[in-house]
Amino acid sequence: MRALVISGGGSKGAFAGGVAQFLIQEANHKYDLFVGTSTGSLLISHLALNKLDKIKRIYSSVNQKSIFNSCPFVVKKKHGIDIIAINHWNVVKNFIKGKKTFGESENLRHLIRESITQNEFNELKQGLTDVVVTVSNLSLNQVEYKSINDCTYDEFCDWIWISSNYAPFMSLVKKNGCEYADGGLGSLVPIEEALKRGATEVDVVVLHTEVNYLNRMHSRNPFELMTTIFSFVLDRIENQNVRIGKLVANQKDAIINFYYTPAVLTTNSLIFNKERMTLWWKRGYLYAKNKNEETSPIDPDHQDR
Repeated sequence: MRALVISGGGSKGAFAGGVAQFLIQEANHKYDLFVGTSTGSLLISHLALNKLDKIKRIYSSVNQKSIFNSCPFVVKKKHGIDIIAINHWNVVKNFIKGKKTFGESENLRHLIRESITQNEFNELKQGLTDVVVTVSNLSLNQVEYKSINDCTYDEFCDWIWISSNYAPFMSLVKKNGCEYADGGLGSLVPIEEALKRGATEVDVVVLHTEVNYLNRMHSRNPFELMTTIFSFVLDRIENQNVRIGKLVANQKDAIINFYYTPAVLTTNSLIFNKERMTLWWKRGYLYAKNKNEETSPIDPDHQDR
């Protein structure tokens, strides 16, 4: 049983899309299971349907307005570098409305419903491939995995949206009496879940460099400090997920093939830039192609047990 796992990573999901395109179209990997967190959850339904051109168009056309109906920050360029600052007016409006987060991502919810039709959902549900998204239940302090087989169309679209809501910058969602947020807050790289569901070989796209090349600049405002702190925490969660995944794979005698980003793509994955995301998709495709060309089945670096 083969699985594809895609980590969280916001706009960097475009790179994962390129990797997946090569693995599915060129390497002819047939997946029985797709598991995604955050941006990974946005990708996997289309990948399972083999609608790669459709999801590529989506990832190469989105911008801040596609995601946020109330964006909590503004992006400015200084010396060619993107700098984020708090959008005080939007944040204050959100608090006046009684919202619990700095920004709101209802536009992303609408985009998900527009991009995944009822017919596509039915096709997936009737097929043999399982599609699983990761969410964080903040009320019960636990990670939950939502399979398409256990959901209605409306529920599944909502779980994908919830999986991608990077609180407190995006919407906090109350569902079934609990508060939910981005799956990456609990399981950024859900390798263990894929193995628990019976996968014997897992291709894992981790939207981070394997070795830390980043020395962050000092924070210039409270918003940058918060994003830096969250990035630090998510890096620790990612490392833990990978270690646990390798341990479980050893116990189950399963194979894991890792695809990390070869370089730092961005220091803020909440910035959705169409041109950059189009480039990252191409880079992901070429990276997977080069990695597969350079690697042979007997190469010990190819497979991590």
